[in-house]
Amino acid sequence: MKPLHLFAILAIDVVWGFNVVAVKEGVMSAGPLTAVLLRYVVATIVCLPFIRWLPGRMRLILATGFIAGALFMSLGGLSFALADNVSALAIVGQLGVPFSLILAVIFMKEEIRWPRITAIALCFMGVVVMGFDPAIAHERVGILLTAGASLCWAVGNLLFRRLQGVPVLVIHGWLGLVAIPVMATLAWLFEPAKLAAIPDLPLSTWGWVAYSGIMSSLVGHGGMTWLFQRYPVAVVSPLTLPTPLISVTIAVLVYNTPITGQMLAGGLLTLVGVAIITIRTAQRRDSDMPVEPT
Repeated sequence: MKPLHLFAILAIDVVWGFNVVAVKEGVMSAGPLTAVLLRYVVATIVCLPFIRWLPGRMRLILATGFIAGALFMSLGGLSFALADNVSALAIVGQLGVPFSLILAVIFMKEEIRWPRITAIALCFMGVVVMGFDPAIAHERVGILLTAGASLCWAVGNLLFRRLQGVPVLVIHGWLGLVAIPVMATLAWLFEPAKLAAIPDLPLSTWGWVAYSGIMSSLVGHGGMTWLFQRYPVAVVSPLTLPTPLISVTIAVLVYNTPITGQMLAGGLLTLVGVAIITIRTAQRRDSDMPVEPT
């Protein structure tokens, strides 16, 4: 891998890691549902020049926009609004990896052997260990919401795989067009005061929202898609593993969130499971790719 591309992956890891702060700050200032609405408005404005009609795929686009867009982000925003320990949410958010594998086994008949089965068990065992930590017992609702958001992300991943060949900016543009009316309705029903206060939001809040919508979603996911098109999955995927560690480190530094021994043990179990699944799945996908004649 070229040094510049390796630097790009590590930069994306940092961008994603710092996104926990952007999401938390945006949610606390604008409200969880209103913050998600604004995030999609910003991202969609950037994507507008690239949006085009996708014949035969619009039903899939609508489903993806609702599940991987509005529902995923709504649950995530609510979890950040209700929880104080952002580090715990960053770790629980990694459940999207085992959820994606489970769905691939069920719906795509992907073969799975004992190493990845063990890894799935480790992921969920780690979350259970953290969930019973007395120091973060009050975060359980936020943790459950994050787990639900991770499941939506995993379903979205399954749908994204059926949209192969569609440019990232086109997909994210449609996600926004689908999610914006849903989020606007939810914000109008449950956060009318926050919705009405949008014109009075400080510039810093718009900065956090723009960071999440542009840097994390478009630059991060767009850049990673570009790299996946040029390198084997087994090379790129493991290099994204530092992201949760960066998220936890940043959360501790910015919010001084407590880290207990039980939380460390649970987090380690989950991250080890995620690492095994990521590496083994990447190797399997590369080995399944047909070899082009030379």
